[in-house]
Amino acid sequence: MHLSATTSTLSHQDDPATSIWDAIGPPPHSPLRARAAKALFRRAVSDLPVRIVLAGGERIGAGGPGAPLMRVENPHAFFHRLGADSKIGFGESYMAGDWTSPDPAALLTPFAARMDTLVPRPLQSLRRWVDPPRLAAERNTPSGSRRNIQRHYDLSNEVFAVFLDETMTYSSALFEPGVDDLAEAQRRKIDRVLDLAGVRSGTRLLEIGTGWGELAARAVERGAQVTTLTLSREQQRFAEQRLAGSAEVLLRDYRDERGSYDAVVSVEMIEAVGSEYWAAYFHALDRLLVPGGRIGLQAITMPNDRMLATRRSRTWIHKYVFPGGELPSLPAIEHHVRSGTGLRLSERHAFGPSYAETLHLWRTRFLDGWDRVAALGFSGTFRRMWEFYLAYSEAGFRSGYLDVWQLGLTKPHRR
Repeated sequence: MHLSATTSTLSHQDDPATSIWDAIGPPPHSPLRARAAKALFRRAVSDLPVRIVLAGGERIGAGGPGAPLMRVENPHAFFHRLGADSKIGFGESYMAGDWTSPDPAALLTPFAARMDTLVPRPLQSLRRWVDPPRLAAERNTPSGSRRNIQRHYDLSNEVFAVFLDETMTYSSALFEPGVDDLAEAQRRKIDRVLDLAGVRSGTRLLEIGTGWGELAARAVERGAQVTTLTLSREQQRFAEQRLAGSAEVLLRDYRDERGSYDAVVSVEMIEAVGSEYWAAYFHALDRLLVPGGRIGLQAITMPNDRMLATRRSRTWIHKYVFPGGELPSLPAIEHHVRSGTGLRLSERHAFGPSYAETLHLWRTRFLDGWDRVAALGFSGTFRRMWEFYLAYSEAGFRSGYLDVWQLGLTKPHRR
């Protein structure tokens, strides 16, 4: 595909210089919270295999000479941001340049591996009073979902084209030992999810979450009759141009679809549904699938206890990257399938290490292609924001804190 077909649009700002990532401002002034944050941070890293070097030369952390390095360039700003809101302040400090690292993914991996113990358990019980709640404006109502999706996916097609491969696929690839070609690994992932859904010639297929159209194109090559849904106008335009009438590309919420399909596929779209609407999502899958039909679902997951503990907290990811986003756990998915539908979970495959590799390649390509992004008007703060997002996500998968699954579901014939 020729990436020159992309069109540039900034999601919710006409001028990137006035967008949210450039409005983080100076650190809040909160001496008591900053002192508490400093004490908790020192405790958290005291036995982590990392090297923390504070401006002035002080060193903390348990890592040796080859351990991942974090340089705290502005300790005052860093601890004040951390004290004001640790879930947002840590990432904002990277955006502001308060701390740096030659390899942020390697640095963040030990933190991710200890995610459930970084804060002492007695203090974790205070989360409901300390953590800011998620914004009501970011709930995934039909109108809220459209706003949330457009804030991320309508950022700029050219930005995504810089770090994605030729397939323009924005979900985990599936690598095999000795194979490191990203486009090949993406097509392997797509083919396996289409196989899970039993897509072949004549299949009436619904895709929930179009992306930029690669999955729909490969389903069309199999002879399927494809309808694909998106809430992103930019992705709709791109996919329509790419598919050239071979599939129906609709700007439509999954809750509003009323068709009847032999197969449904949905790749990493459940993360944008929100726990409030997981039951509605699986009910829609069940309602849209004919008896005897099959579903291929790809989902990022987190541990169930952490999902329950953090589901009401607003994080850096919500503020800057995925408003309204929420990762399910595998038990949560199983619960909603079992209790709210007639579907049966028939197959499951985990491939979290492939996502870590995918994110590593995306980050490398983004940084290598930064000049192209800067030419679109994006700032150095945006560069650090996107680098942190990709590194933070990579660390989650490298540590095993996050995983990604392909799940096969079936709908039995009526008796």
